[in-house]
Amino acid sequence: MDADPGLAAHLRRLEEELLRPEVRASRAALEALLATDFIEIGRSGRVYDREGILAALAAEGAGATPDLRVEGFSVRVLAPGVALATYRSMAEDAAGGRPRVTLRSSIWRHEDDRWRMAFHQGTPAR
Repeated sequence: MDADPGLAAHLRRLEEELLRPEVRASRAALEALLATDFIEIGRSGRVYDREGILAALAAEGAGATPDLRVEGFSVRVLAPGVALATYRSMAEDAAGGRPRVTLRSSIWRHEDDRWRMAFHQGTPAR
């Protein structure tokens, strides 16, 4: 079932927060947004656990993340306190070529009075 608009807007804000360079560079900010059992299948196909993604993003640095645009954002409630967010992200190519498009999906879980991401996958798209 589609999520109510308030939940969809809230999860979109959280997803967009995770795309911001200053959040990606902050271990404390990421720990607040990612569940302790977080798993990611990255755009490259590499699988990360929470510690792995925290380390990878710290190594990336605040300036390494391109500006990303979110399109087609939608949320479906999978069970009480569990939601699936799907969207397309667009990153402009620094050399002026075609934008890098990624299909993204995230499972969010409501725990400890906040929503935390438990799973994320990025898949290259054309």
